[in-house]
Amino acid sequence: MSKKALITGISGQDGSYLAELLLEKGYEVFGLVRDKDAKAENIESIKKNITLLEGDLRNKASIENAIKNAKPTEIYNFAAQSFVGKAWSDPVYTGEVNGIGVAAFLHAIKIHCPETKFFQASSSEMFGAVEESPQNEKTKFQPNNLYGAAKLYAHTILKAYREGHKLFAVGGIFYNHESPRRGMDFVTRKITSTAARIKLGKEKELRMGNMKAKRDWGFAKEYAEAAWLMLQSEKPNDYIIATGETHSVQEFVEIVFGYLDLDWEKYVVIDPKFFRPVEPGELCGDASLIQKDLGWQPTTPLKEWVEMMIENDLKIASRE
Repeated sequence: MSKKALITGISGQDGSYLAELLLEKGYEVFGLVRDKDAKAENIESIKKNITLLEGDLRNKASIENAIKNAKPTEIYNFAAQSFVGKAWSDPVYTGEVNGIGVAAFLHAIKIHCPETKFFQASSSEMFGAVEESPQNEKTKFQPNNLYGAAKLYAHTILKAYREGHKLFAVGGIFYNHESPRRGMDFVTRKITSTAARIKLGKEKELRMGNMKAKRDWGFAKEYAEAAWLMLQSEKPNDYIIATGETHSVQEFVEIVFGYLDLDWEKYVVIDPKFFRPVEPGELCGDASLIQKDLGWQPTTPLKEWVEMMIENDLKIASRE
């Protein structure tokens, strides 16, 4: 009997990589989407091999219907309002999707399918104003933005259901992870896309915020693999998924423009409107526990996946 997986956020970066991985492993894959007919480039190539179900994390009935229809052995929750900046402008929506929606999912699992394993995509933003770096699974959570606060609510609820109701529910504390499938709202994709357009003469400048901010950036495809490994473990446990290396936004810009043989200083304009209201501390993850327990570790160098992003955006820009 093949395994069945329900993936929320299946059309996004992480969900689409995971769907491809699970299909390769012989899973029957279901995806929860708000509109089955909407164009979703990330899953166009596999759409005929998956079953899409309509639903919304703000609608408890749709969550229950998805579980009843899919009868999944594993659930992966990648659905989220995933842009930190938008959380400040729409805190209620962010709280409903990133926090309350996870509670609704866990409650539905407890009632309808308590044997189902559940993965929650938690976030390094939960650490916020960190007092130690790198962070590990025992580091204190103290989020300093609304996105991180909503993610921490979900992470806390998950732990309560695991301990109180014995559900196999785990949180992968993802640090920043990127790929050619990254949404345009995110700074990495903004940089690669705009730089590609500058190279082709379609843009004249790249407007940026804090260039000194540092991030622990990894390759999204490998992080999706980590999520799968976590649900294959004998015991449920939360893990940090990270590279253990940090790079500044300026370093990222230098790599991108250097690859395109452009002088970044001629094109980058610092714009105060792109600064965060509050910057987190130095978010750098110690992933030694998942390496020890499950054998996961990142293997794709930063420059390699950055170049993938640039080449992808050059192709897109040249078609426009």
